[in-house]
Amino acid sequence: QVQLVESGGGLVLPGDSLRLSCAASGRTVSTYIMGWFRQAPGKEREFVARINWSGVDTNYADSVKGRFAISRDRVKNTVYLQMNSLQPEDTAVYYCAAKRTYQSEYEYWGQGTQVTVSS
Repeated sequence: QVQLVESGGGLVLPGDSLRLSCAASGRTVSTYIMGWFRQAPGKEREFVARINWSGVDTNYADSVKGRFAISRDRVKNTVYLQMNSLQPEDTAVYYCAAKRTYQSEYEYWGQGTQVTVSS
C-alpha cells in the first residue's frame, strides 16, 4: 500500500513562487512514477507534471512548462513541485499521484492541497 500526503499549498500573489511537497510511504514507492495533477473549481482534473523513478525523465503540461519544476528525493521518498511565476489560472487543488509503470493508470492519490493565486 502506498500513502501520499501533500503539503505546501497556500494563498500567494500573482508572480509569487510556491513549493509543494508529497511525502510517500510504502515499501516500493521509490520505484514508482510520480505525478502532480490539479483541479480548479468547475473543471476537470488535469495533468501538471510527472517524474520517473530515477528523476531523470520528466514531463510537463504545456500550461506550466518553463514555470514549474518537478523533482524527487528518493531517500526521503518525497516529490516536489516548484511553482514559479504563479498566475490566477494556477489556482486549484493540487494532487500527488503514483503509478507503477508508464503504461499503467495512476493508482494512488493524495488528499490534495489548495493553491490560491490572487491579488
